Amino acid sequence: MEKVVIIRYAEIHLKGKNRGFFERVFTVNLERAMRGLRHELRRTSGRYLVENFDAERIDEVCDRISRVFGVHSYSVGYKVQSGLDEIYAVAKEVCPAEGTFKVETHRADKKFPMTSMEINAAIGGRLLSERAGLKVDVHRPNAYVYIDVRENGTALVFGEFMKGPGGMPVGTAGKGLLLISGGIDSPVAGYLMAKRGMTVECLHFHSYPYTNEQAKEKVVELTKILSRYSGTAALRTVSVTHIQEEIHKRCAEDLMITLLRRFMYRIAERVAKKIGGGCLITGESLGQVASQTIEGITSSNSVVTLPVLRPLIGFDKEEIITRSVAMGAYETSVLPFEDCCTVFLPEFPAIKPKMSYILEEESKLDVEGLLEEAMGTMKVIRIGEEKGTY
Repeated sequence: MEKVVIIRYAEIHLKGKNRGFFERVFTVNLERAMRGLRHELRRTSGRYLVENFDAERIDEVCDRISRVFGVHSYSVGYKVQSGLDEIYAVAKEVCPAEGTFKVETHRADKKFPMTSMEINAAIGGRLLSERAGLKVDVHRPNAYVYIDVRENGTALVFGEFMKGPGGMPVGTAGKGLLLISGGIDSPVAGYLMAKRGMTVECLHFHSYPYTNEQAKEKVVELTKILSRYSGTAALRTVSVTHIQEEIHKRCAEDLMITLLRRFMYRIAERVAKKIGGGCLITGESLGQVASQTIEGITSSNSVVTLPVLRPLIGFDKEEIITRSVAMGAYETSVLPFEDCCTVFLPEFPAIKPKMSYILEEESKLDVEGLLEEAMGTMKVIRIGEEKGTY
C-alpha cells in the first residue's frame, strides 16, 4: 500500500491528435510546481500519479498541485495491487467507522474478472459485515469509497475528489504582456489569461519619486502571487514620471489620464515585441473608471498594432474582488500605496474624449523622444531576487 496523489486533467481530453503536446507541457508544469519536494511523477492513461513523497508534506504537495492550470481534480489515495483483498485493506482506511457510505468503482482494466458493480457489492458487503455503524446510501452518502482499477495490475483507492483550477496548461497559448498596477484588477486579469494557457509576463509603470518604494514592493508581491499560478519569473518596470510632467505642463488637464494611457500602450507594445509577446493584457472593466469607456479604450487601442486582451471587460467589481480573494491577491492589492495613475489626477477627467481633441493635445508633445527616454528607464526584477530601487 503506497500513498499517492492522483491528478486528472481538464480540457486536454478535447485536443485530439494534439493532445500529446498539451500533456508534455502539463507534465513540465507539474514538475515545476513540485520543484524542491522529493517526489516521482508518473503518467498513466489520462492520470498522473505523484508518488514517493514525504507523507508529512502532503498538504504542501496538494497546495502546489491546486495552483497548476490544467488540473481538473486531484485526490489523496493509495495504490495497491488490484486484488480484492488488497483493495479491501485500503477501503477500510478510506471508509469511516460509522455513518452512510457508497462504493463507486471505475474499471479501466476490462480483463479484471469482476465487473464494477460486482466490486462495489463485494467491497461494500465486507465493510458492512465488519462495521455495525455503517449503512449504505447510494443517493446522499456521508462518505465515498472510490476504486479505480487500472490496466497495469494496480488499483487506486481514495475517498474524495478535490477541485483543481481547471483551464489549460500555461505555455500552450502564446505569450502576453500584462500591464500590472498595484490594484485589484490587473493581477486577476493575468490569472485568467494564464488559466487559458498563456505565458504571462508583467510590466509596471511607476512615477518615482511621486510614488514611493512601498508602491513598487506591493507590485513585486502581487507579481509573486500571480507567479504561483502563471510561472512568471520577472517584472519589468518603466518610469513615466517625465511623461506625466510634460503632459501636465503642456496639455489640457482633463486629458491627463487619456494621454498617459496612450503612452503606456506604446511602451508596452515595444516591450512585448522585445520579449516575443503576441498581445497586451489589461485589467480594464467597461465603465469602471473614466478611462475605461468605449472612447477611452478606442483611444488607447489606436496607438498599438498588437491585440489588447481585457478578460475582465464585462465583470463588475464584486466579481473581480471574489476572484482576487480566491487567488490570494486581495489583501496585498488593497494596501494603501498609490500607483502612477494617481499622480496629477485631474479633478474632472474626460469621459468621452473626441479623437480630434486627443490628437490636437498630443501634438504638443515630443512623443518619440518621451518614449525613448521612458524605454531607457526599464529595469528587470527577477521574482525571488527583488532587491534594488527604481
